[in-house]
Amino acid sequence: MSYKAPVRDLSFVLHDVLQVENYGNQLPDADLSRDLVDQIIEEGGKFAEEVIAPINRPGDLEGCHIDGDVVTTPKGWKEAYQQMVEAGWPSLGFSTEFGGQGMPSVVSSAVGQFTAAASAAFSMYPGLTSGAFHGIEASASDEIKQKYLPKMASGEWTGTMNLTEPQCGTDLGMVRTKAVKNDDGSYSITGQKIWISAGEHDFADNIIHTVLARVEGAVPGIKGLSL
Repeated sequence: MSYKAPVRDLSFVLHDVLQVENYGNQLPDADLSRDLVDQIIEEGGKFAEEVIAPINRPGDLEGCHIDGDVVTTPKGWKEAYQQMVEAGWPSLGFSTEFGGQGMPSVVSSAVGQFTAAASAAFSMYPGLTSGAFHGIEASASDEIKQKYLPKMASGEWTGTMNLTEPQCGTDLGMVRTKAVKNDDGSYSITGQKIWISAGEHDFADNIIHTVLARVEGAVPGIKGLSL
């Protein structure tokens, strides 16, 4: 299947509609010049066309393979992910504090749109890592951030978000997974999660699972949930 990234369309949206150059007021460390942003989306589009699109059909026909506890992705997928990492695409929208490139999410999302259009299934892997990264960055302790985020930003580690359970999908207020705090500050988690996108694969040495659970003693409903 061929894919042609709509680079000119995205350039128009970013510059003429959203005026991304003005985002520098909130992101003083980011170079948001028109030349650089256009170069990023042009190269991102080319990567999606030349590397991601060709593996979409094998992914559809072959799918992932599971042997015991080992999941192997379709032919060419692991290699495509390694090319993505080597090119620095996973780090585009992550904070420079943790090794990212510090571009605003609107720019990284433009590149992510190319990836998703070329192969929606493949895009789930970096997409879930991004969600886990930003969740940890927003709420975790400094110790946890320093331990996990640099390797997630580099693409060396990936991430997931474990939300859905057999009895609840969209109504997460019904989550039963429980987290009990231990004396050392860690948590013991019990429960069942299903449909964990990118939950196991051969892309990375480590997969960081963020788990939606109710801390013991928390209030009922969604207000008592923690990730």
